Amino acid sequence: MMLILNVVKQSLTITLFVFVMMLILDYINVLSKGRINSVIKGRQRLQYLVSAFLGATPGCLGAFLNVSFYVHGLISFGALVGGMIATSGDEAFVLLAMVPKQALLLFVLLFVFGIVLGWLSDKITVALKLKTCKECVLQTVHENEECSCFNKQAIVRSYNKPSSIRILFIMGAATIFIAVVLGLLGPSFWGWKRITLVALGATAFGIIGTVPEHFLREHIWQHIIKKHLAGVFLWSFTAIFIVELGFNYWNLEEFVQQHMEWVGLIAVLLAIVPESGPHMIFVMLYARGLIPFSILLASSIVQDGHGMLPLLSYTIKDSILIKIFNLVFGIIIGLAFYAAGY
Repeated sequence: MMLILNVVKQSLTITLFVFVMMLILDYINVLSKGRINSVIKGRQRLQYLVSAFLGATPGCLGAFLNVSFYVHGLISFGALVGGMIATSGDEAFVLLAMVPKQALLLFVLLFVFGIVLGWLSDKITVALKLKTCKECVLQTVHENEECSCFNKQAIVRSYNKPSSIRILFIMGAATIFIAVVLGLLGPSFWGWKRITLVALGATAFGIIGTVPEHFLREHIWQHIIKKHLAGVFLWSFTAIFIVELGFNYWNLEEFVQQHMEWVGLIAVLLAIVPESGPHMIFVMLYARGLIPFSILLASSIVQDGHGMLPLLSYTIKDSILIKIFNLVFGIIIGLAFYAAGY
């Protein structure tokens, strides 16, 4: 029973961290509406840099933006490959919560590899005469409503007759914030992790309390909660439970150490699946010190969270090509780092 309770607490803490970070990123994205497009369009040299940067941004938002840019002809096929290489999905938040120093190193490497391998992918595509998506005029840009944040009159109007969803979110945010402050959720002692969670919780509370109804319903409810949080919690719980169970009862450490090559192969093959969850297992294994950095890096290069899902609906062929590029790059780089002792 204690094992289950511990796993639930860890999973809830991770889910809370993911929620707050995704909320902040969505908030920033709405406030900076349209600016990224103007930077990329007509500046081909910036494509690899921008797509890799967006991919390295924790969560799936950057990958979704890259796909949107690609289907509108704003970035090349190679730039999209680089963006997907740099993308590590919702697991990026989990890594930041569990091993922040190693997570930052991973993000920097993915960013650099995204730029270099994105450029290389375009060269390979031309050399092999591969046909990729060219015409994307059938797609239309989804324009989000402008976020009139910190508009005093709008805030006053929203609290004169608060909607049920605003009341629910504010009560939920307040409850979670108090739970973190009291140590019921997250670290049980005061340290930089607990202070960070408290600061992020206060930020989330401020955003929820000031954004318009559109943001509450479309961004927080429809996007973050309905599409991500349940999956993040379930996959976190499953991955942590398997690792904890294996570590305590199945001698998982000995098995992994004796079959490291097979573990690495399984990691990159599972990363092909356009879903964040399977990669979470290897994040947990790395956080427990059971696998080397090379396997985590290879898996991160191949997998892209939910980022590939929008592209699959537009072009299956390009999606498969991107996965092939990323799989090859992931295996080569993973083997190189493993041979070097990482």
